[in-house]
Amino acid sequence: MKEERKCDLKRFSNLAFLLLNDNLLNGTIPSWCFSLPSLVNLYLSNNKFTGHIPAISSYSLQGLSLGGNKLQGNISESIFNLVNLTYLSLSSNNFSGSVNFSLFSKFQNLERLYLSNLGQLSLNFESSVNYSFSRLKALDLSSMGLTEFPKLRKVPVLKYLILSNNKLNGKVPNWLHEMDSLVVVDLAQNSLTTPVDQFSRNYQLRYLDLSYNLLTAGISSAICNASSLQNLELSNNKLTGTIPQCLASSFLSILNLEMNRLNGTLPNTFTKTRLEILNLKDNRLEGPLPESLSNCMQLEVLNLGNNQIEDTFPHWLPTLPYLKVLHGFPSLNIFDISSNNFSGPIPKDYMQSTSVLFKRIPTNFVSIDLSGNNFEGKIPNAIGELQALIGLNLSHNRLSGPIPQSMGNLINLESLDLSSNMLTGRIPTELVNMKFLEVLNLSYNNLVGEIPQGMQFGSFLNDSYEGNLGLCGVPLSVKCGEEHDQHSSETLWREEKFGFGWEAVAIGYGCGMVFGVVMGSFVFLMRKPEFLRKQGFR
Repeated sequence: MKEERKCDLKRFSNLAFLLLNDNLLNGTIPSWCFSLPSLVNLYLSNNKFTGHIPAISSYSLQGLSLGGNKLQGNISESIFNLVNLTYLSLSSNNFSGSVNFSLFSKFQNLERLYLSNLGQLSLNFESSVNYSFSRLKALDLSSMGLTEFPKLRKVPVLKYLILSNNKLNGKVPNWLHEMDSLVVVDLAQNSLTTPVDQFSRNYQLRYLDLSYNLLTAGISSAICNASSLQNLELSNNKLTGTIPQCLASSFLSILNLEMNRLNGTLPNTFTKTRLEILNLKDNRLEGPLPESLSNCMQLEVLNLGNNQIEDTFPHWLPTLPYLKVLHGFPSLNIFDISSNNFSGPIPKDYMQSTSVLFKRIPTNFVSIDLSGNNFEGKIPNAIGELQALIGLNLSHNRLSGPIPQSMGNLINLESLDLSSNMLTGRIPTELVNMKFLEVLNLSYNNLVGEIPQGMQFGSFLNDSYEGNLGLCGVPLSVKCGEEHDQHSSETLWREEKFGFGWEAVAIGYGCGMVFGVVMGSFVFLMRKPEFLRKQGFR
C-alpha cells in the first residue's frame, strides 16, 4: 500500500497500544503495524482484513488479537518468535495448512490462547508429548475438527478449557479429571460417552457443558461432590434413569437436562438455592410438580414441555418473583407447559395478576403454550389484557364456552391456535383487529355462524376452520343463508343450555380414544427394555 511508505515509524516509536478492533477495516494489514518497536498490545480483531499475516518484528508484543477477520494462508512463523506474548487470538479466520501445537508452548508467558473456528487449519498433536504451559489459564480449541484430546498434564493453572464442536469421541482422558484448577469445561457437540460422575473430582469446577454428545446411563449423585458447580448442561444426550435428589439442593444456578430419556418424578428436595434456570423439556418425567420448587426464589426459567407430568395448575407458582419462562410471573416472557397432563381450569387469577406487567415486555418476546393438557372450563376474559402476546396456543385441551371477545385486544398476536377443544358460539368479529395474525387454527371445535371477514382473515384457508359443522362463509364452501342461520341458532341454543353439542362430544370422544390408544402404546413402548432406541433431537 502506498500509504505504508508515507508512515514514519519514528513518530510512533513510543506507541504501546494500538486498538482498532470491532471496525470495518479491510484490505491487507499494513506491515508497519507489526514493526512498531514499543508496541505492547495490537488488537485488530473483528474487522474484514484479508491476505497473509506480515512478518512480525515488534518483539515487545504481549497481546496480539487478529480473530474475526478473513486472513488466509499459513500462520506466520514469525509469530512464534514473540516470546513475551501473554495473549494470542487467531480465531475465526481462513488459515490453512498445518501447524504443530508444540510451537505454541514456546510462549512460556502465555495466559490465554484462542484458536477456535479454524476449520481449514490442521492442528497436529504429538501423542507422546505432554504439552507444557506453565501460565496458561484459558485455551479455546473449539470448532477445529479435533479427533483427539491434546495431552495437557503440565498446565497447572488452566481454568478455562473449550473443546466444543469437534469430533472427539469415547471417554474424557484422566488428566482432565486430575486438573484441580479447572473452572469452566465446555465439551459440547462432540461424540463423547464419558460418565457424568467422572467430573465429580473437579472440585473447583463451576461450569460443565456436555450437551449434544452421546452420554448414556444415568446421572450419578456423585456429580454433587463437585460442590462448586453452578452451571450443568447435559441436554441432547441419551441419559436415562431419575434425576438425583441431591441436584435439587445443590448450588446450581442452571440445570439443563432437555432432550434426554430421564424418567420418574422430579426431586422433591428443592431448597432455597440460587437456581435460576431449570430446563427439563423433552424427557419422560411424570407425577406432580414438587411444591418444594416454591423455595427456588431466584428461579427465572422453568421449562417442563413435552413430559408426562400430571397435576392441577400449581397454586404456588405465582409466588416466585423472578419467573419468566414457564415461564412466568411478574415478568412473563414465555409460558410453556405443553404436552403434559395438567388439568382443571386455566388459572384466571394468574392471568389477571400478570396482565399489567405484561405490557412492559417487548412485543417480540412473549408466548403462552398450554397445549396438549387437560385444561377445562372457559378461556378467561383476562386473556385480552395480555397485549404483548405474539403467540397463544391452547389447543388439544377440554376448553368450552365461547371465544372471549376480549381476545380481539391482542393486536400484536401472530399465531393463535385454539384447535381440538369444545369451544362454542360464534367467532368474535373483534378478532379481525389482529392485523399481524399469520397463523390461525380454530379447527375441531363446535363453532357456529359466519366467519368474520377483513384484514388477515382473508388469507386463512379451509383447514383453519375444519371440524366446525356450524360455520359458514368464505373460505368454506358452505354458504350462509336463512336455513343455515336457523340450524346455527338451534345449535347455539343447545350449546348455551347444555354447554356443548353432540358434535363436540363425538369429536372429543373420537380424539380422546385415538389419543388414549397412541399414548398407551407410547408409554408401553417406553417401559420396555428396548426403550433406549434412538430418539431425534432438535
